[in-house]
Amino acid sequence: MKKQCPECSDPIIGRTDKKFCSDGCRNSYNNRVNKDQKNLIRNINNRLRKNWRILESLNPHQKTKSTRDKLIAKGFDFNYFTSIYTTKSGTVYYFVYDQGYLPLENQFYALVKRE
Repeated sequence: MKKQCPECSDPIIGRTDKKFCSDGCRNSYNNRVNKDQKNLIRNINNRLRKNWRILESLNPHQKTKSTRDKLIAKGFDFNYFTSIYTTKSGTVYYFVYDQGYLPLENQFYALVKRE
């Protein structure tokens, strides 16, 4: 009994452990199966990537200050970050991968890069 491709039902030719007849069928099948979850993940990753690029562009020398208005004008979304780091003194840094920011007084932010 020949195995059939789960996407197009064509017979599968080749290795015995092969599951799809072609890369195109494999991609189509996986895209269809993961469609709902992928959109959410894709949107979140796009937002995180945009935030990272904004922080990187404003912080070329690994440590600087910026204003909240400047961040927002570039499209920064404060709801998306990858981690929070709290120092021993209780200071809270928000990180987007290796780029971080620390809320200061008067709508200023310290921008840092984690080594």
